[in-house]
Amino acid sequence: MSDKKTGLDDHITEFLEHLEIERGLSPLTVRNYDFWLRRFSGWLSLVSPGTKLTDIAPPLIRRFRVYLARLPGRNRNPLSLTTQSYHVIALRSFLRWCAKVDLPAPSPEKIDVPKARSHSMVFLNQEQLGRLLSAPPTDNLQGLRDRAVMETLFSTGLRVSEAAGLNRDQIDLNRREFSVIGKGGRARVVFLSVRAADWLTRYLKQRRDHLAPLFIRFAGKKPDPSARDESFRLTPRSIERMLTKYRKISGLSVNITPHGLRHTFATDLLQGGADLREVQELLGHKNVATTQIYTHVTNRQLREVHLRAHSGNK
Repeated sequence: MSDKKTGLDDHITEFLEHLEIERGLSPLTVRNYDFWLRRFSGWLSLVSPGTKLTDIAPPLIRRFRVYLARLPGRNRNPLSLTTQSYHVIALRSFLRWCAKVDLPAPSPEKIDVPKARSHSMVFLNQEQLGRLLSAPPTDNLQGLRDRAVMETLFSTGLRVSEAAGLNRDQIDLNRREFSVIGKGGRARVVFLSVRAADWLTRYLKQRRDHLAPLFIRFAGKKPDPSARDESFRLTPRSIERMLTKYRKISGLSVNITPHGLRHTFATDLLQGGADLREVQELLGHKNVATTQIYTHVTNRQLREVHLRAHSGNK
């Protein structure tokens, strides 16, 4: 399908610029939207060349969903329902933007998002957390860094991309707090525990460079002490691999990830008596409904009901 016939690809490009500039989404998120929407436009150019924006109706979307359901993904397996839903969510967001800028497009509300299967939420109890945190050897700089990374994730509930993006000069170790820009360009304040601040202090005292990133890599080319090169920043993927390494070392059967430490942070606060709205603010969730996924694992009243009423507890 050519841009001259429909203009769809041009409109997609304008929408992606809107996501980047006006909504302040991360480059990775914008890249994902680009991939999902271009897959739709590419499919459309094959099955229905010449289709205009106004012709993107629910029957056409259903045909696209059938295509996605049958499309091989990794290891030749069908795309997961979650991945399929990302395509539809991106398309709905695009159509919502079209309506906002007065482009003739169908209502996004007519497009249903596939309902993905619920997954159990993975988080660690205190014993498991202690085993994970104590796994890195702290007699060397890399081990100190790894312990500091994991303590920071658990203490703040940061997303892995937010943690990887931290710079040394934005961390106030005396006040044990700092601000981050999260999803949608929303700023929030996060707090370091006494223990996390202590490990960060130990790690930074051993640093002999002047690099800007808080967490740097040690593999590959050695950092120039006078440089402030972004190429030395520890990546989100490296942090994920780090957790996998220490999960295996500590003998945990739980497949913990950086997001699992974010779940652990939230459940720890709620079990300690924090209010759901307070945890919402600390996590940077736009809506409290997102935070409510944690209530089923922290509802003390339900636990007390089960203890009191279930015959197996008599």
